[in-house]
Amino acid sequence: MVLKRGSSGNGLRSRSGSNSTCCPTLAFLLFVSIVTPVLFLAVRGIHAPIFTDQKDISSFIDKHRVDWREELAMKHNNLFTEEIVDAIRTYKDELGPWSLDFVRKHPLSSSWKSDEVELNNQDNITDSVPQEKVSHVEEETSQIRSEYVDSKDMKENDKLLKLRESPEKIVRRQLREQRIEKRVSELLHQDDETIVKLENAAIERSKAVDSAVLGKYNLWRKENDNENSDANVRLMHDQIIMARVYSSIAKEKNKTDLYQELIIRLKESQRALGDAKSDADLHRNYPEKLKNMGQVLSKSREQLYECKTVTHWLRVMLQSADELVRGLKKQSSFLSQLAAKTIPNAIHCLSMRLTISYNLLPLEKRIFPRSENLENPNLYHYALFSDNVLAASVVVNSTVKNAKEPEKHVFHLVTDKLNYGAMNMWFLLNPPGKATIHVENVDDFKWLNSSYVPVLRQLESAAMKKYYFNADHPTTISAGSSNLKYRNPKYLSMLNHLRFYLPQIYPKLDKILFLDDDIIVQKDLTGLWLVDLKGKVNGAVETCGQSFHRFDKYLNFSNPDISKNFDPNACGWAYGMNVFDLKEWKKRDITGIYHKWQNMNEDRVLWKLGTLPPGLITFYGLTHPLNKSWHVLGLGYNPSIDRSEIENAAVVHYNGNMKPWLELAMAKYRGYWTKYIKYDHPYLQNCNLSE
Repeated sequence: MVLKRGSSGNGLRSRSGSNSTCCPTLAFLLFVSIVTPVLFLAVRGIHAPIFTDQKDISSFIDKHRVDWREELAMKHNNLFTEEIVDAIRTYKDELGPWSLDFVRKHPLSSSWKSDEVELNNQDNITDSVPQEKVSHVEEETSQIRSEYVDSKDMKENDKLLKLRESPEKIVRRQLREQRIEKRVSELLHQDDETIVKLENAAIERSKAVDSAVLGKYNLWRKENDNENSDANVRLMHDQIIMARVYSSIAKEKNKTDLYQELIIRLKESQRALGDAKSDADLHRNYPEKLKNMGQVLSKSREQLYECKTVTHWLRVMLQSADELVRGLKKQSSFLSQLAAKTIPNAIHCLSMRLTISYNLLPLEKRIFPRSENLENPNLYHYALFSDNVLAASVVVNSTVKNAKEPEKHVFHLVTDKLNYGAMNMWFLLNPPGKATIHVENVDDFKWLNSSYVPVLRQLESAAMKKYYFNADHPTTISAGSSNLKYRNPKYLSMLNHLRFYLPQIYPKLDKILFLDDDIIVQKDLTGLWLVDLKGKVNGAVETCGQSFHRFDKYLNFSNPDISKNFDPNACGWAYGMNVFDLKEWKKRDITGIYHKWQNMNEDRVLWKLGTLPPGLITFYGLTHPLNKSWHVLGLGYNPSIDRSEIENAAVVHYNGNMKPWLELAMAKYRGYWTKYIKYDHPYLQNCNLSE
């Protein structure tokens, strides 16, 4: 049956001439065919105006490019009353373009009630609107209406006012906007701590392999989130890791072709990456390598990806990397210890040349001036035990240059037989101004023998030789790594143990200042002789600012001889610059105390090797703490010492492995040491010694 619109535009009749009414089904289909385009218009946010002629309809269609359904709806717009059109417009203006969610949440009344009646059914919203606000809006509306009273076209003004919102809707919209603004403000001012917790929780979740986004070969980590980060370098690293994982899986599953392709791409990416630390350092063809690797990884993911398998191989790689790092740390520790305890070729050359010159020197020219000052207790005496000519010269030169009365300072140097001639020759050629200096050979101390000195007897024992020269795995570089610090050649030298025999070496002195050869002096030290030690034997700077510088770090407190005699939390102190009262030393028999504990430690059950642990024991309760500005330590291992602290110190100490005369010294501290060396000296130039 073909339908034709009647002359009135409101009815339908059959072309067959039947005047009967349409069946309900047909009427429903017709209603849907017309209403649906109108809803389409509403969803798109287009008003469906009431057109007066065909020209307006054609103009609207051309402007909005509507389809045939929308065109049909506009041609039949007189099917809807003006109240229905106003209701649609009101909902559209208030809530924006219609959507399916809106239709589900706000079903239209079947009787097409007016906008005001329908709103009253929505949870009684208007009941919650304050009456004073409604009255205020009504007054504003009345004022607006009065502005149009004098208009020539009152009919047009009334039509315009009908399109305006009612006072209740205006107040309701204002309240809704206020709630939105309040909620946005709450979100913007959310607690920063809560945000940080949420970020950290997200980061922890991102670390789980099972929740990783497939196909993403990036490290989603907070520490890598940097605006200026080198994303391509990190991406290549991530691709290489995943390529290694997939290559292992491919090999395990006999996917030979894929395995070979992964290996090829892996080598290409490694060559392109090289040692690059930033994108600018990458090879120019790296984009192609990234693309090729990405393709083979995608193929591998499709063929090989299984969460448990990938997780397993990642854990295997992590464990292998950890083992490699531990091995490298052992090797690094061994090599750094070795480098720290060896003498550079240039210094060895200097020692040899000076020794030759000294042996060619006539005997009458080998005598130092002012030898009468060596036993004068009224002068300032220093003890320095060293086998390094250059280091000893820096200690002496820096002390003399910063002394207010250098003629009152006396330096007592003790070295070994190998460096005795070199040490004498250097100071004969470079006398320390008006200060007095004297060099002795440790082998000339006849009283220093194994029958008197326990450590000498222990060093000669078979057990000690085995400990030093034998290892369980002598072919490996990390053999005996657990005792690397104590397997130090200096502990075999008696020069290191002479500090416990100062009264025997200098029997006529009352007080002496002991200096290590890895220090420099920056201020006059005469004030140390005026410090009241309050009956103590040793004056030293304490080092217990941190827990690992207390007694339990150096001594074995599981041994009852240690645990019942010493406090594990007692504060340690530093060798390197120590004031010793030799009168009190003799009175308390400090050397005898040292011998007692050294004999008890023959099997190294109380402490390992070294001189600080027996020093802590020997001077326990007999050490007076000095002001920390006298002695600043750590320049041989700590890169974060404050510059002002160094410059204000009287003595700075390069304790640690990074000695200032070695290539591995920290450059930021080396200048404090080198300024006391004259590199234009002929002997230094002949041995290629330079800054």
